[in-house]
Formats: sequence, C-alpha cells, structure tokens
Amino acid sequence: MSDTALQFNSAQERYWAQEAATAYIGRNTDFDHALGARAWQRMLAGADQPIHDVLECGCNIGRNLHQLALARPEARPSVIEISRPAFETVTRDHALRHAFHGPILDAQLPEGGFDLVFTMGVLIHIQPAQLLQTMARMHAWSSRYILMGEYFNRTPVMLEYHGQADRLFKRDFGRLFADHFDV
Repeated sequence: MSDTALQFNSAQERYWAQEAATAYIGRNTDFDHALGARAWQRMLAGADQPIHDVLECGCNIGRNLHQLALARPEARPSVIEISRPAFETVTRDHALRHAFHGPILDAQLPEGGFDLVFTMGVLIHIQPAQLLQTMARMHAWSSRYILMGEYFNRTPVMLEYHGQADRLFKRDFGRLFADHFDV
C-alpha cells in the first residue's frame, strides 16, 4: 500500500507519513545501541513477569527494536509504522511477529496479544483530540505492561517542531493514562 493510499485521521498523520518521513530518518540513524540496551535493561528491570511479545507503536527504522533485542533477546517484536520508508527498513532488518504500515488508530492487532506495548517519542506527535483513542488502543493490545517514553510537561503545551506548528505536544502522558485506564 502506498502512503497516498493510506487514510489519515489527522494532519499529523499525513505529516509523519509523507512530509517528514525521509528527513526524520536522516536525522535519526546513528545510535549507541549498547547504551540503548542498558537503558532498556534498566527500564524493564522491575518487570515481575516475562516479556515475550512486544509491540512498538511508531517504531520508525527500528532503533528501539535493535536495542531491545540486545537487552531482551527472547522478546518477539511487532510494529506499527506510518512512514513507508521507515516501515520498509524495519521490516527488512527485523524478524517481526506482526507489522502494520499505517496510523496507530487503524492497526488491527490482537487484543491482549502483547506483554509490552510501548512508544518512544510518538505520543508527543499525536493530535491531542486523538490521544485518548491512541492510548485506548495501546491499553487493549497490552496484556501486562505499557511504557511511554515521551516528553513531559505538567500542563499540555504545543511546541514548534522544525518550524511547524501542531506537530509536537508535551504533557503528563502517564497521568492522562492513569486517569482514564485501569493501571
């Protein structure tokens, strides 16, 4: 499916799928994977149950999957990615259980099918009016853990992103989640 055939739920989705797709990959390709793997080990150190099936919502080219594979090699990854070039890269470079190209809100994945569902710098780019819907999808897909690695601000605020308005939103994502879903 080409990106022009995707149905977008917001201007943000269109932006990430089309306008920003290639530029974002260019700015985000070099990583210290060993350092990232240590960060994943620390983030998941408190998990009191095994983590086998993992879903990353908005994986881009798979940086987190690479680092998570070093930290938790037993984890079986699945992904959702809206950018065609990033989706092609991540599906080429990783053995994935499930792979969906398109908006998070459109993904059809098994409810309760993942031990861990996570985002890293993705919810900050979701249209605020769609944020609770997106979180509801994450909640439904997770059987155990949800991790959100996002910019924090006590009150919601929009920031300019590379000269664009309405592309980056900071807030207390954890509080919003806890206020609306069983945790």
